[in-house]
Order: sequence, then C-alpha cells, then structure tokens
Amino acid sequence: MNIHTRAFCRFFAQFTIFAAIALPSSVFAQVQETEAEISAEKPWLYKGSDVPIDKSWTFGVLDNGLRYAVKNNGVPPGQVSIRVRIDAGSLMEQDHEQGFAHFMEHLSFRGSTYVPDGEAKRVWQRLGATFGSDSNAETTPTQTVYKLDLPNANPTSLDESIKIISGMVSAPGLNTIAVNAERPVVLAELQERQGPQTKVQDATRELFFAGQRLASRAPIGTPESLAAATPQMLQLFHQRWYRPENTVIVIAGDGEPAEFEALIKKHFSAWKGKGEAGVAPDFGDPDSNSDISRLVIEPTLPRYISMVVARPWEQVDDTIAYNQQLLIDLLALQMINRRLEARARAGGSYLQANVNQEDVSRSIDGTFVNIVPLSEDWAAALKDVRGVIADATTQAPSEEDIAREIAEFDAALAIGAEGYATEAARKQADDIVNAVDIRETVATPQTALDVFRSMRNLYTPQRLLESTQKLFDGTATRVLLTSPTVVDDGKTKLAAALNEEVSAASNVRVKQANLGFDALPRIGRAGKVKSSEKISRFDIEKLILSNGVRVLLFPNKAEQNKIMVNARFGRGYSGLDPSEENLAWTGGMALMASGIGKLGQEELDKITTGRRIGLGFEIDDDAYEIKADTRAADLEDQLHLIAAKLHRPRWDEAPVIRGRAASLIGYDSFAASPQAVLQRDLEWLVRGKDLRWKTPDKDDFNALTPKDFKKFWKPILASGPIELMLFGDFDRDEAVEAVLKTFGALKKRKPDDMPDGVKSPMFPESKSAPEILVHKGDQERAAALIAWPTGGGLENIRESRRLEVLVSIFNDRMFEILRSQEGASYSPQVVNSWPVAFQSGGYISASSQLTPSNVDRFYGVAEFIAKDLREKPVSPDELKRIVEPLRQLIARASSGNSFWMSQLEGASYNPKKFTVLRTLLSDYTVITPEEVQQLAQKYLKDSTEWKLLVLPEGNAKAAVAKDAASTGRSR
Repeated sequence: MNIHTRAFCRFFAQFTIFAAIALPSSVFAQVQETEAEISAEKPWLYKGSDVPIDKSWTFGVLDNGLRYAVKNNGVPPGQVSIRVRIDAGSLMEQDHEQGFAHFMEHLSFRGSTYVPDGEAKRVWQRLGATFGSDSNAETTPTQTVYKLDLPNANPTSLDESIKIISGMVSAPGLNTIAVNAERPVVLAELQERQGPQTKVQDATRELFFAGQRLASRAPIGTPESLAAATPQMLQLFHQRWYRPENTVIVIAGDGEPAEFEALIKKHFSAWKGKGEAGVAPDFGDPDSNSDISRLVIEPTLPRYISMVVARPWEQVDDTIAYNQQLLIDLLALQMINRRLEARARAGGSYLQANVNQEDVSRSIDGTFVNIVPLSEDWAAALKDVRGVIADATTQAPSEEDIAREIAEFDAALAIGAEGYATEAARKQADDIVNAVDIRETVATPQTALDVFRSMRNLYTPQRLLESTQKLFDGTATRVLLTSPTVVDDGKTKLAAALNEEVSAASNVRVKQANLGFDALPRIGRAGKVKSSEKISRFDIEKLILSNGVRVLLFPNKAEQNKIMVNARFGRGYSGLDPSEENLAWTGGMALMASGIGKLGQEELDKITTGRRIGLGFEIDDDAYEIKADTRAADLEDQLHLIAAKLHRPRWDEAPVIRGRAASLIGYDSFAASPQAVLQRDLEWLVRGKDLRWKTPDKDDFNALTPKDFKKFWKPILASGPIELMLFGDFDRDEAVEAVLKTFGALKKRKPDDMPDGVKSPMFPESKSAPEILVHKGDQERAAALIAWPTGGGLENIRESRRLEVLVSIFNDRMFEILRSQEGASYSPQVVNSWPVAFQSGGYISASSQLTPSNVDRFYGVAEFIAKDLREKPVSPDELKRIVEPLRQLIARASSGNSFWMSQLEGASYNPKKFTVLRTLLSDYTVITPEEVQQLAQKYLKDSTEWKLLVLPEGNAKAAVAKDAASTGRSR
C-alpha cells in the first residue's frame, strides 16, 4: 500500500542513513555527552564526527592497526554474527588483476593455514552453519567482506571459528593446486552472470562513470585476467591489501563483548603485513567532456531509460549538519517520486519512473532517474518525466506536500526505533560494515527519530526547493536507452532529447486531502466470539466468531511492536478447476491496487500516510491470502482495511490496464536467460501442465479486460471460509475487540463453489529425452533440470521432512562435484517440493545453469548421485554435516513469528497441523543412514525421472522444433 514508506525504508537500509544520522545543533544539548565523555578519545568510527555514539557497541584498535566493533545481541538466540571487512575491492586492482579481489575471496574460503584445501565448507557444516547463507562472502568495487553467522555458538566453536577466519584472511591457500581448482569455479560464475542484463549494466557503467576507474572494472573480472592469474600474482595482491590496518572485524551476537574482544586479540594480534602496503588509486571524477548518451539494443529486455546527474564524490565529515541535509534531500526526492507515481497511475507516456540519490563506490554523488516507457515513444516518456522534475526545481512545494512526507518519514523512523531491541544481530553487524565502507558513522534509530522530530522547522518550502535544485545540478548529465528494437540514429536522438529545453509540467502535484479511515466503507455491527480454545502445548488461542470467521491469536514479544497479519480466504489453487483456464495470475498484478468502496489507490495511500499498514496478496494451494505487517497502534485500522477489501472491493480499471501493460512490456525478458525461462514455465510443466498453474503468454495478457478481471475475482472475494491469523506483539483483549469490530462484522460467508473433490496436480510422465525449451540470450548458457515425483498431503508430512535430509545430501554432493571439483557450474541446486494441500504433486528436482557442452555431464552427475544414494548408506560424518545445519536452521527460525505462521496456516480448520508441529524437529534431525538410503530407493528411481532442458535459441533447429512439439506452445 504505502509504497513511499517502503521505498524510504529500503533507501535507509541500503545506505545506512538510519545509522548515519545526527542531532541538529539546536537540540544537541539534549543528548550531548558530558565534558568527561567529550574529553575522552572517541571510538575510531566517530573520529571527526559530532554524531552521538551508539554506546551499545564496543570499539577498539589492536596494536597492528586492526579495528573492531563488538556487541551483545541475542537475536536470534545462540547465534553470533561475524563480519571481516578488507578495504580492497575491484577498484584497487591493477589492469592485469581484474577479478583478483573476488578470486581471493574464493580462495580464502577454499582453504587456509588452519583448514586443508576444500575442507572449509565441511568445518562450518559440522558447527551447524549452512554454506552460502550462514557462511559466505561478497566483493564490491570498494571492499571484500567475509561473513559467518555461527548458530549455537559456544566458547569452543566461537574460538575455533575466529581462529579459522584469522587464517583465511592472513594466510589463504594460494598454491598452484588451489588456484587451478578454483579458477573454473570463478569462470563459471562469470559465465552464468553473462546475459542481456549484464550487457546493459556494463554499458551503463561505461557511460555513467566515463573517465573513472569504475567505468571499466566489475568485481567479477574478465576471462583473460582470471585465466592468466598465477599463485604468485595473487600472493602479491594479497600482500598489498590483506593487512591488519586495512581490516575491520565486527561481531554481534549472543555473547559478552569482552569475550569477543579477547578472541579478536588472541587470533589477530600477531598478524603483520608483509611487503609493501598498497596505496588506493585515485578513483577519478566524472568527465564532463565524455559522451552524454548511449543506445543498447537488446530484443529480450523492455524499453528502459536510465539517467544520471553526476557530481564528484567527496569525503565528508559525518556531522550533524551533513545528516540534516541528507534528510532534506531525501524528502525532496520523495515528493518527486509521489508525483511521478500519481502521473503513471493516471495513464500517460510511462509505466513507471523514479528518482533517487546515491553515492556510488566512492566515485560519484549521483542523482539517478529511471523510466519505463509505455510505448515506442521513449522520447515522450523522457520529456514527461523531465517536466515533472522541472516543476520541482522551479516551484517550491506546498506546506501540505511537506507535511505528508514528514508523516511518512516519522512513521518509518518510529518503526525502526520500536524494533531496534529485537533487530537481528546480523543486520546490525552489516550496518557497521556498510558505514565503514561509505566512511560514515552509526547511531541508534531512536537518535534518528529524535533528530527528525527536532528539525522539522528546517523543512521549509524554500530549503526544499534549493535542495531539489542542487540534486539536479552536476558535472555531467547522461542518459542510456535500452531498446528491444533498432532506433535509427538513436544515440544522437537520445542526446538531443536530453538537451531539449523542457517546460515545467502542470497539474502534476498531488492534491492533498485530510482523509481518514472513516472514509472506508462501514462493515456492520461488531460480531461476537462463539467459542474460544487454548491450544495445548502452544500459547495460541483459536476463536470461532458468530459469523463463522476463525481466528488464531499468538501474542508474543519475539519482535517488538510488530504484528504479522494473514487473512486467508477461499480455497486457493485447490478450489480451481484443473480443466479450465483461469485468471489467478492476475491477482498479484492488480487485485489490491483496484481500490475499496469509493477509494482508489491514491486515496488509500492518503489514509495510510504515516501508518504501518499495508495490503500484500499471495495465492497458496489451499487459500488466497492478504498479508500485512502492522503494529498495535494501527491494528484495528489494518484489520478494517482488509475486511473492507473483502466486504466492498472496488474495481478500478486503471490498475488492470497498467498491470497488463507491465506484463506485456516485460514478457520478452522471460526469454532472456535460461534461468528466466525456468522461472516462467517450470511450475506449470512440473505439474503436468495443469491449467491452474498455466503460464500466461502474450495472447493471455492481450485478452485480459477489466470486466473479465472483476468476473473472476468478485465471487472469490465474497465466498469461502476465512481464517485470520494475528502473530506478534499485541494485547490479547484489545486485539479481540479489533477483530470483532472488523472481521466479526462481516456477513456470514457463502460456501464457495468447489469442484467435485480436490484434484491434485500430476507429475509429468517420464520420457527418454528431456523436454526442451529455448531462450534467446547468451549462446553459451543453458539450464538443465532433472526431477522425480514424491507425494503430498499433511498425513505424510514426516516423509517430506525426512526428504529434506536426502535433498540436502544430494545438493551438497552436486556442489562438490559440479562446482568445487569440476567448475562446470556455479549454482547447482536441489529442492524438495511437497504440497500439503494435495495428496500428490510433490517432487525432488536438481537443476543448474551451465554451458550447453556440460548438459550431458550434469545429467550424468545427477543420475550417478541418485544411484549412489540408492545403493549405499551415507557416512555418519556426511549425515551429521547435513543434519546439524538443519537443526540449527529450525532452532533459529522458530524464534520468529514468520516460522510459526507458515507452519500453522489453515490450522483453525485442520487441527492436525498442531499435532504434526510437535514432531517437527525430530522429523528433520532423527534419521539414520539406512533410512536415507531407503528414501532414495523409494523416490530417486530411473523409471520415474523427468528432465527439462533450456537451450539457446541458436543451438539447434531441432531444439526449437522439439520445444514446440513438446509444450504445444509457441515461444
């Protein structure tokens, strides 16, 4: 619903402005440190800053120059999050070293002084960490960060982990065997990233950062530099950049800061840099004399315009005044975004447009504009958006405009402050790392909120006008057009369109109105509780209301002042006829945006301004779901909004038309890569082409009308059972009262028209050859999948949980062979799908992206692993390395409400969901090697396997012909 609030939160999360904010001088005395504190030496992160220190962190510096920050945070319980940041990324590489920072990351994880080559993953698994999610790393243009979220941390495992990490960064395995073994893995990753999107990203970087190092350096590197890398060359890179003075260690988790400090000192104090230290090169400034336009022709991507107003990046003092201006700039941009969105909703030349400011890789301070034109007339879209911007840069906003954005900002900041005590340790550790990378500080969300509320007098129309003008003034302005069709003399035309004088657009400012929730339709008289039942062994209460609505209440303090709401209604996919095409795929496109009563999307945005209220829509196998996260103060209005959507839905045509346009514009992108094709077609194909999951094509989108949309969804919203789930931080009695006023006031629902019994989807028949689909992207990319049918239903859910063990072993072995040993693929994946709402239709699938020449190798490896699992029990060590991470994953997930809500959906109608939940942990973790073998023998049969292959369009004419014949569709 409140898209601007969400955008605001995403912006803060990405650039840690929540954490980088400070108090204005007019109120600084309210939180100013004492004279003694001022005289004491400030922590290293706060040097040169007057930002109040977040004293929940302990900062320190070792004698060798290594800096650290540690903190106690017990969310989730038992876990400790460790981050090691090296101040070296792709911008520090010499020309012949492109990709070395990323290559070094791989080698450090592969093996080091304390871990034999190839054993690191197994060490973390034995400690309960899942490789790829709990233990991982990332390389950017400006840093390399090693990450470990250690579950069930104890003094022994923590000591061992930090010891291993110290060896990873100080003495990784850089011998010939390791380098040659990991090289194919890095090259496979580079290959899998190739495609239309990468082509556009490279072109954008070259244009936007012309004259700067960032223009020609991506962290992944080049095939030539990676192929030429030798252990000696990598060792020289390591010596220059992997040094204690370039390192920051952050530890946040369920433990004492003094213990974290002691372990850092124990394992890192003796580390000394070798050889001559690297000197960071000049990243360069934007070149005002370079090209201002570029055209990229890419048939599989939608038409897209990206523009930048570039200014040189400058190191700033993270002061109070600096952060005040950041907030003013952000508010100014949000007003433009609101106007752009309102214009798009009303119909016009573009589907979507937005503006944002970003400091990119310490290279430019840029204002970015992104536009999706509605038609081939991209010039009109660019002109219209520039007209909206021109209006903002020539005329100050009104007090009403400012007041609305202030309310949104205040709500977003308040939510951050309310949830800080239960914010995950890993998130707070990442915030410190990001602050170091952008050379700024951190502060508590409460400080940010105090700042904001005390500086409202600074949000004057004139200051916001000046801010907007500065945001669109720079050293260089450049624009790139991505087009699916050739544009004659496109580069020149694009430059001319950018240089064309535009007049300030009229009638683009959103009219503000004092709308409240009383504008929503009244539902009726409050209902009553017909029955109440406490669920034994769970702190959950089930209510049945007088109108038949069922409610599950789970009040708890897992996440402070956050309530998860899930209103489940109807039958979902199980209630649809498998023999008839349907419009279920249109729900996420336009159902929530089509309004309520007399209120359209714009009016709903207004009544939810400054509130934590939303409307998200999903379809499950056994229900349709309207979801939201809210807080106690907004709960009743949140429930009113959802109930009113069911009671008096509005059927605005504009969201349907806009959604149809978006689908048509983006449709060809689903043929741009093998992974995109799988995303488009797999769910339909693996269910035997069941029409309930039919993949819509262009004909379907073109045929969609608002009338048909309403005809399909109106009876679904009006009929069938309702289950309301409230999980989170609320008072039970107050929540019940809110429920009775809203959902309790709904009319008794009519039974939905169910087909004769629930018909389960059917797994496709096994064939000797793969079913073939075609993509239009890189000729050296393909995707292969092999799948086996399993089962479904709640009655045999224990089988599904045990299959997770089998699947995890399968996945681990594929990783070892295809990635670690052969480098044939970077991303093999094995999954278990078990539909609880159906008695069949489940499957195990193994898939991977790879080159066409490696397809047969993939199928051979998958069938070899399946055969080996059938014929031999796994070893006790292999089983332990799989089961322990699963155990820890469940333990951590169960500390949050999303886990319990997902497990108990539909439980008010099917009490067995409570029963089977009691054995969840043991079902996943109490299993023998012999039982794993029996599962493999039962399900991983050669006679039932089904294969799917996605090949490049030009790979073979036979592939195209076979695709048309096997799918019965034209792609």
